[in-house]
Amino acid sequence: MTQTAENPAADDVATLPTIGHVIAGETVTDADRHAPVYNPATGQQAAQLTLADAATVERAVAAAAEAQKAWRSTGLAKRSQIMFTLRQILQERRGELAALITAEHGKVLSDADGEITRGLENVDFCTGLMHHLKGEYAEQVAGGLDVHQVRQPLGVVACITPFNFPAMVPLWMVTTAVAAGNAVILKPSERDPSAAVFLAQAFKDAGVPDGILNVVHGDKTAVDGLLDHQGISAVSFVGSTPIAEQIYSRSAQQGKRVQALGGAKNHMVVMPDADLDSAADAAVSAAYGSAGERCMAVSVAVAVGDIADELVEKVRDRARRLTVGDGTDPSSEMGPLITAEALKRVTGYVAGAAGEGAEVVVDGRDWSFDGEGYFVGPTLLDHVKPGMSVYDDEIFGPVLSVVRVESYDEAVELINSNRYANGTAVFTRDGKTAREFEFDIEVGMVGINVPIPVPVGAFSFGGWKDSLFGDTHMYGPEAFNFYTRRKVVTRRWPEPSESQISLGFPTH
Repeated sequence: MTQTAENPAADDVATLPTIGHVIAGETVTDADRHAPVYNPATGQQAAQLTLADAATVERAVAAAAEAQKAWRSTGLAKRSQIMFTLRQILQERRGELAALITAEHGKVLSDADGEITRGLENVDFCTGLMHHLKGEYAEQVAGGLDVHQVRQPLGVVACITPFNFPAMVPLWMVTTAVAAGNAVILKPSERDPSAAVFLAQAFKDAGVPDGILNVVHGDKTAVDGLLDHQGISAVSFVGSTPIAEQIYSRSAQQGKRVQALGGAKNHMVVMPDADLDSAADAAVSAAYGSAGERCMAVSVAVAVGDIADELVEKVRDRARRLTVGDGTDPSSEMGPLITAEALKRVTGYVAGAAGEGAEVVVDGRDWSFDGEGYFVGPTLLDHVKPGMSVYDDEIFGPVLSVVRVESYDEAVELINSNRYANGTAVFTRDGKTAREFEFDIEVGMVGINVPIPVPVGAFSFGGWKDSLFGDTHMYGPEAFNFYTRRKVVTRRWPEPSESQISLGFPTH
């Protein structure tokens, strides 16, 4: 086979580092199957990844189940201190973690660092686990009868995380699960797995016992093994909507608790009274940051009334001035896409846009780049309408579509009729319009003059409709609900003389 960026020579592969599983605190690299890990900025293979089989999954679950017995008995004060230590370790080593993210994902270093910051918000929240895990108590609900409710961990849970946030999403899931007393099997994306291995070591260094956080790499074989394993009590997932729906259905059939976050098509409404310079800045930032590979990226700008031409001009001028390049270059504002397949998919949508009736204002395919990295420039499409592939599908790339509508009501109807309902935003100077938008819109996360309304760590993250399968959002208060189950205890201490036989239903 000819040596290429996609198919390096066998001798070269043998010299590459091998990324292994982390099971019970040990690195495991023995496997029959491996997968390549690429640097998206160069298109060159940087490592080979160990892929799990059914036996590997079984080994990880067994290790987690054994370790969880003691971990659930660990005092809450000690667990809280571990969370504080974890935060300190991640803060001190965030530069190393950001470099790993950029090397395998491609996003620019400043964006990788921002991802870590948002992940640390949940670590901060989990340091207060003593408060979050409190139960309830009611005395004397009847004569001599007291009732209390406690939160207890589920046991062993699986966290299946996406490529686009290889540190943040694991920190959203795993930190809460561990703080609540569970053991975790983390299955990161096989495209950028090193951040998960880094986090496992950070948890260990912070004092989390071996076996509480295990990292299992793999593809569908590993995922299916986790979904079907009777030792797994719950599954958290972030990915595309078709896969999220499959994860939800298959896990629920196995009796597991499931939260499966899917795709998005986030709309940003620009009202006629909006500051168009601020709106254009926000649209460019939210559409092209991380090459559009964010589930909260703005992919549709909804121009209301007669401001569309001016808005398109402002976005066009800003998009053309962006610097696209290697994420390690401080001058780069946008890095490459994650894989060659992603590049082919995104450019394919752009190629078909004009044929569907859209106007290609800025064509990302026209940008020139050195080397074999997976680069494409920002793309701006105008006169996009529902029914076009570029509107209906989640492209997951740096493509911003402009839809023109005549009124506020038409904008709301457009958004509420969309199958995705992850995030949305409105740009306006009018408080009444903002309040009506917040009330009218059927979307899980709403921004008012905020293009990417990802909640701070004390709230929870999640969309509606086909953007979420399950009824529990991620991180924050709802996460502690997801990773614990409530047990209610009714108690009395009767005198011997009070004992009697009664076959009637107890009414206290």
